[in-house]
Amino acid sequence: MATGTIRLHRVLRANPERVYRAFLDADAMAKWLPPYGFTCKVHHMDAKVGGTHKMSFTNFTTGHGHSFGGEYRELLPFEKICYTDRFDDPNLPGEMKTTVTLKQVSCGTELNVVQEGVPEAIPLEMCYLGWQESLAQLAKLVEPEIQG
Repeated sequence: MATGTIRLHRVLRANPERVYRAFLDADAMAKWLPPYGFTCKVHHMDAKVGGTHKMSFTNFTTGHGHSFGGEYRELLPFEKICYTDRFDDPNLPGEMKTTVTLKQVSCGTELNVVQEGVPEAIPLEMCYLGWQESLAQLAKLVEPEIQG
């Protein structure tokens, strides 16, 4: 079965430590990862190499959802996160691999995301659109400097 790859690039007005933490904190992930119109429940997250994660997205309009989970393969603090995902739905087979790289730049953090192995049944443009929405929400979480 054919699979696809998507690549995203953003510069965020936040330091790499804050962006890194947003990918490894269950409450943060539930807030920024689901695309517009979806809610997210993180069932478990053991953010260490060899640790696993499991979550589900639910379409707020229809109530339909899908679950997925995987394993953390590589964690370089404030620089790189590599993890896998598999959908529970047998119609979305295979393993996806997501690699997130962070680089300190003058105005914050340069973020690159590469997701490989997107199941053939998922149109790449829909996956890309979902990630764009997620990264917009990530920016709204990590960029504000709120004291107190």
